[in-house]
Amino acid sequence: MKKTVSKLLALAMAASLVLSGCGGSGNSGNSEETTGASGSEESTSASSENEIKDLVIPRLASRELETFNILYTQRAEDGENLTSLVDGLLESNPKGELVPCIAEEWGTEDGGLTWTFKLREGVKWVDVNGQEKADCVAQDFATGLEWVLNFYKNDSSNTAMPIEMIKGAKEYYEYTKTLSEEEAKALTAGEGSKFREMVGLETPDDYTVIYHCITEKPYFDSLASYVALYPMAQGMVDELGGADAVRSMNNETMWYNGCYTMTSYIQGNEKIFTKNPMYWDTEAKLFDTVTVKMVESNDVAFQLYQTGDVDYVQLGEAQVNTIAKDANNEFHDYLVPDVPSHFSYQMQFNYNKNKEDGTPDTNWNTAIANEAFRLSWYYGIDFTNYWKRVNAINPMSCENNFYTMKGLVYTSDGTDYTDLVRKEMGMTDENGTTPIRLDAEKAEQYKQQAIEELTAQGVTFPVEADFYISASSQTALDSANVLAQVFSDCLGDDYVKLNIKTYIQSSRNEVSVPHLHSFMINGWGADYGDPQNYLGQMTYGEDNAYYSQEYNYINEVEETEATEATKALIDTYKEFTTLVNEANAITDDLDARYAAYAKAEAYMLQHAIVIPCNYQIGWSLSKVDNDTKMNAMYGSVNDKMKNWASNADGYTSEEKGVAEQVAAMVQE
Repeated sequence: MKKTVSKLLALAMAASLVLSGCGGSGNSGNSEETTGASGSEESTSASSENEIKDLVIPRLASRELETFNILYTQRAEDGENLTSLVDGLLESNPKGELVPCIAEEWGTEDGGLTWTFKLREGVKWVDVNGQEKADCVAQDFATGLEWVLNFYKNDSSNTAMPIEMIKGAKEYYEYTKTLSEEEAKALTAGEGSKFREMVGLETPDDYTVIYHCITEKPYFDSLASYVALYPMAQGMVDELGGADAVRSMNNETMWYNGCYTMTSYIQGNEKIFTKNPMYWDTEAKLFDTVTVKMVESNDVAFQLYQTGDVDYVQLGEAQVNTIAKDANNEFHDYLVPDVPSHFSYQMQFNYNKNKEDGTPDTNWNTAIANEAFRLSWYYGIDFTNYWKRVNAINPMSCENNFYTMKGLVYTSDGTDYTDLVRKEMGMTDENGTTPIRLDAEKAEQYKQQAIEELTAQGVTFPVEADFYISASSQTALDSANVLAQVFSDCLGDDYVKLNIKTYIQSSRNEVSVPHLHSFMINGWGADYGDPQNYLGQMTYGEDNAYYSQEYNYINEVEETEATEATKALIDTYKEFTTLVNEANAITDDLDARYAAYAKAEAYMLQHAIVIPCNYQIGWSLSKVDNDTKMNAMYGSVNDKMKNWASNADGYTSEEKGVAEQVAAMVQE
């Protein structure tokens, strides 16, 4: 089969290497939310005698998973566990290139209108003990897609991507909504089913899956490493007893086809991943076990690393300063860049906030609907001290001026998409030491305009902004206190007051669902290689737009009862949505497509309906070679614990080429 990879994607893959020079993670503890068997490269930096067989890593207790159904989740906290348990069509290598997984060949012969994936034979579904349950075949991918597109089985989770790309996907999704819950949950993806009738997916044999796209989608294969196209075994659904049982399944009842099974799960405490004895990739380098210890904070994780109880720790500001500035510190020569994070973090506003008693927070809702109020934040907030919490060595590396993650896609001449946005906004980078977005004069002008306009509407000052963190995380509290000082210094205590509040276990259930947050700092990582995946999360009036539905709640704001400012906000959202849809309609010229998306993104930022905050680019101590991990700019596979090189003695700054950066800190 001819495998077609666009030049633009190839450029993106190559450019992602630039980003891998410094590392980060999906969450630092701040309150933020080729062809071959495996296609990966093994490190030779650790001898086989010194490799770790039983790995132990820490994760923050605030990052506990909430579901074992990989098709349902859109949370990085779930994905970082489940990606080692379930395999999809494709995965990535450390260069960020798409490589075979269950699909050993794939391609398109018509410019992206039709995509064919040839599956490898011998992939097995197993139970938690590694006992064979069934072969993983093409039908499982049909069952998985039906599950995703069935409203009553999966709500609206992960529907935006297939709806935007696959013929009939939107129609099937809407069809399921017209049924009763019982009728919808009884649907399957078998031959002759309504799903087969409506959706552009074929399985001509057990080892071929064909997708028919709405229009040419030259980037469709980038979705094949994301959970929206993952398989689900109908045999598992039948064994568990139906849709409700699948929604509530756990590590002991689910089926696995990935490199590990989760043989032990103690909520909030510990997980044990055990090598899958029937894993299809017999050449893969796997640990015998991986134990994940849930910890209250990175400080606790650091203590465990000091005692040798864990093999990796992500470092905070104080730890980096202590280690880097003391050449005699036992870990000074072992500071290494952390895993590159491909998340763009933004300040996501809540436009329909409630108070703790469930009544509307009118003062906040009125204020945040005012564009001058938002723009005073946009031009006024200097996040530099907050960035130091992530990267004390080079905080400016964390600067983020865009909504879409840099390095995602490139034009035909190699221009990064975010540079198109930069040009649209007239941004310049004069010296690289001052945040580009800052403009004190504009910030003050918008502040005074907002005070005048909002006072006339009955808003009282300071406007109180509620910011929630995990109650058990000292690291999150320290970061929040820094953020509060940033607000005080940049906006003034008479204008905005940041209230630091806490949740016990689940930010979603305790904060976002009851609409208690004024804003959240949340990161989005791309599901596939196209700006639509970012901008489509912010559109108005669409229940597949993740942020609009789950964080901003703009779709809940009633136009008929809206104030003048709220009506203007809704109009801004509508115009932004129109611009996004116009860009999405361009499928025959990717340069023109990206230019149109850049126009939409610039419009969104110029009206500050979201404020870019930071990138996660930090430091760590690690006995795993971070450079051997999967490093894709999109998809769900970067946390897959496969082909990781390890060294029980740890990796040094010199080995990773950062010794000079660390040594420079001693002179400060």
